[in-house]
Parts: sequence; C-alpha cells; structure tokens
Amino acid sequence: MNIKFETLVDGHYKDIMKRFDRSLFEALAPPLIPFKILKFTGSQTGDVVHLQFGGLINTEWVSEITDHGSNDSETYFIDEGTKLPFPLSTWKHRHIVKKIEANKSLIIDDINYQAKNGLLTRLIYPMLYAGFKNRGKIYQRFFNHLDKVHHSDTLEEKS
Repeated sequence: MNIKFETLVDGHYKDIMKRFDRSLFEALAPPLIPFKILKFTGSQTGDVVHLQFGGLINTEWVSEITDHGSNDSETYFIDEGTKLPFPLSTWKHRHIVKKIEANKSLIIDDINYQAKNGLLTRLIYPMLYAGFKNRGKIYQRFFNHLDKVHHSDTLEEKS
C-alpha cells in the first residue's frame, strides 16, 4: 500500500536534504509513542536507523538506507525496513526533496508498506496516515527559518 505526502518549504533543495539528520528525526518523532534512537548513522547508502519503541508497543525498528542520489532538480534517499514491528512485513520510504525555485523546495514522503496480510495492511493505514500527516507542519517549522540567500549550488554535492 502507498502513502504519499508533499510539503512545500523554504530553502534550497540540497540544503534541505543536508538537514535530514538526527535532530530532524527527533523532531519528527510521533508525539504519543515513547521511543529511543539506538543508532542513527545518516541518510546515505549503507547508513542505519535503529529505534526502540516503548510503552504498549515495546518493539524495535531497523531501517537501512539502500540508495541515495542527487541531480539538478532533486535529491533523495530510500530507507527500507530490515527489522519491523508487528504487523509490518515490508517498508520502503523514499524521502525526496525537489527543487521548486532557488529557495523553495518540495519534500515528498513516498511510503510503500505491507503488513502480514491484506486486511492488516488496510487496517494500519489510518494509523500510518495520521502519523505521517503531521510531518508537514514539522517540516515547515524546521526548515522555514533557513537563510534564504545561502544555497548549495557552489557547495560539495551530498546525498
């Protein structure tokens, strides 16, 4: 099943992607689910994100960054779940930042997931949708204060 969200933010697309770091990840944390970041190595191919959820869930989630790249109009990375909480069986999340203007970008969360069966896949959709819907406001707060003059056209390309 697919869930896709788009959020317009201020900032050059390469600067936005460079800020997909641990502090952004912490800001995106679901508000009602306690969790700890056990490992966060970055957003480039081979990096790992390892979470432990507490409370009623009490489980772990491990994703590996399986691809990343950049061109003249967008930059992206893909995380894929290698250890997922029940009932998930697959998880693939494309994080895309598209250039709209010199200092305007579009963040796209494009998520494909499956649960252990079709019924569970459909049943968890509302929970996942609600969890990711809130990201737009967080992205806007996190990025819309960036220096609008500075951009990465002359900086080393990353991600």
